Amino acid sequence: MAHSERLGVNEEMANKEGEYAFDEAAMAKRSLGSELLATNVYKRSQGRIVRQVTCLVVWTIVALGSWRFFETVMKEFRFADYGLEGATAETARYGAVLLVLAAGVWFGYRLVNWPRFADFLISVESEMNKVSWPVRSELVKASMVVIFTIFFMAMLLFCYDLVWQLIFSTLGVS
Repeated sequence: MAHSERLGVNEEMANKEGEYAFDEAAMAKRSLGSELLATNVYKRSQGRIVRQVTCLVVWTIVALGSWRFFETVMKEFRFADYGLEGATAETARYGAVLLVLAAGVWFGYRLVNWPRFADFLISVESEMNKVSWPVRSELVKASMVVIFTIFFMAMLLFCYDLVWQLIFSTLGVS
């Protein structure tokens, strides 16, 4: 199998600028591991909003994880035990964190372009576009119903609790 076929590139479908069209069936079979090494954007114009938001969420998680890695592991790591001191130790300390951060950012970018996951996100966006969203007045009315119901249920449970306390204290159980 040729390298281009493994990547899902159909050379017969190359356009006049030399860009290759991608065979979607071949791309859908690719694993996430092989997708991490690719650079193409899968179905660039479809599901953009959901894919961008998902990518930003993954990047936020990676950034928080990198910060936590720095705070818990890298600040306490003793580089002097490995012959690194001074500026070299600080370079290694920050370099390791930046390497983890860069790898996580690349993973997040490639994740939303993995054909299986991208197709799922594209489907999510198309379904969200079909939703009939309420106008503001309907939203306020529905929210008031929910808030009233929660308040009523809390008061009802409080009253049940008082009744059971009275019963148990009369029986001498508590």
